[in-house]
Amino acid sequence: MRIAWSLALVLLAALLPRPAVAQEDGVAVGSRAPRVTVHDLDGKPVDLGLYIGTKPVLLEWWATWCEQCELLLPRLQAAREEVGDAVEFIGVNVAVNQSPERVRRYLQERAPPFQALYDDQGASTRAYRAPSTSYIVIVDRAGKIAYTGVGGDQQFSEALRRVAAQ
Repeated sequence: MRIAWSLALVLLAALLPRPAVAQEDGVAVGSRAPRVTVHDLDGKPVDLGLYIGTKPVLLEWWATWCEQCELLLPRLQAAREEVGDAVEFIGVNVAVNQSPERVRRYLQERAPPFQALYDDQGASTRAYRAPSTSYIVIVDRAGKIAYTGVGGDQQFSEALRRVAAQ
């Protein structure tokens, strides 16, 4: 009977929504941000090193089907309005069950506040050890990770304001 209850609790815990918090998965806060190359929607390489270490960067790993990413969208739009061009916003589409055409349609319909990249090779997903979609990494001007989090209700605004003011 104890085993059944234990199993039931484990299953219940797995099904409950998790609050968005700074997390242990992914790259470590304080570490150097990886400088990798990711394709754009036309298949052209984009070197993240062009931004990292030159200005603050907010990266989000996302997908058109990601409900948590959809929840994040208004927060990202408000954050972009608040910090403007002081921070580079980059959305890295994970390319799982995606096509460039589907991503383009999404971008046209929703107008997210970021430059969209298409990680068809998984380079950035591996380098940043992205645990899921809705994963946000904020990198400071010096190229160090200032924040990581996952989920639709992340509280990243303070970290973003801090790096924008550098």
